[in-house]
This record gives sequence, C-alpha cells and structure tokens, in this order.
Amino acid sequence: MKDKVKKLWPEIDWIKDNSLREKTLDAWIYAIENSVITTDDLEIIPFSLLIKDCGISFINHKRTCVQLAVDIAKRMKENFGDSIQINMDHLIAGAILIDVGKLIEYDKIDGKLTISHTGKLLRHPFSGVAIADRFGLPPEVLHIIAYHSKEGDLGKRSVESIIVHHADFVSFEPFKA
Repeated sequence: MKDKVKKLWPEIDWIKDNSLREKTLDAWIYAIENSVITTDDLEIIPFSLLIKDCGISFINHKRTCVQLAVDIAKRMKENFGDSIQINMDHLIAGAILIDVGKLIEYDKIDGKLTISHTGKLLRHPFSGVAIADRFGLPPEVLHIIAYHSKEGDLGKRSVESIIVHHADFVSFEPFKA
C-alpha cells in the first residue's frame, strides 16, 4: 500500500522532515485502508459530489491544490523575504492531508458513490483531523486540515492555512455550477 500511496502523492517527498513525511504517508494509508475508496478510485472519482458531472478527479484536484499552495508560498517568500515566516513542511503536509477525511465520507451503494453515514455526521475537516492526530501529526498541520474549508471561516488561520485554504478554493470554485 505504501508504494501505491507514494505513486499517488509524489509531493510527499517534498516534505524534508522524515518523521513528518512518514506520518503524512501513514495517515493516507490508514484512510485508504478504512475506506470503500481504493487508490485506483482516487484517479477516477470526482473530487466533489457537490458538483454535477464533475470531470476532475479527486487526486487531480488534490495534487493541484498542493502544487498551487507551494507555488504561492514560494512567491510570497521571494517577494516578502524575512517579513513572512512559512513552514514549508507544515504547509505541504497540511495541503496533502486536507481531504484525507473525505475517504471516510464516501460510501458505495450498488457501485454508486454516495455520502456515508459518517460523512453525513462529520465533514472531512473533522474526520481528517482525527486521522492525522492518530499518527501524531503536529498541531500546525492539524490546524491546516481543520481550517481549510468553510468550517475555518470563524477562526484565525495561520499563514500556511490561509495559503492552503485559497489554493483549495482556487482549484474548486471554477468548477462549481
């Protein structure tokens, strides 16, 4: 399973801290092993069940979000220098993990993808934090997962969380009907 997840997520290797990289990988392995979704499904299923006839796959959206977040952070560092502090490892791990909880949100009924009972009760930021915490990911990464979507609108986001939040929505909003 580890090789399959690493193939899905080559961006995991962008995380320089070995421990953080392994914990991020372990969280994804756990989520896949506890989901009706397979690694192959992630290449095919739509990234959102909220968008009718969504032609963008889950992994395409997710990888785009991670790549955009890294590009934004690099540009900010280039332009603002020491005026801004961005922990790239936290940003990358958080961006990779923001939708890990979605794997628990899905169910398959008669071969059709639908929202699971758990998904109806807990949105993916909450289940994502629970999965990541299980593997000892730092609070800074848990914060990014928790605050990346609308649930985070009432709280104060870290700079990494702001970047990931916007990268996620930039790769989501154009496809909304």
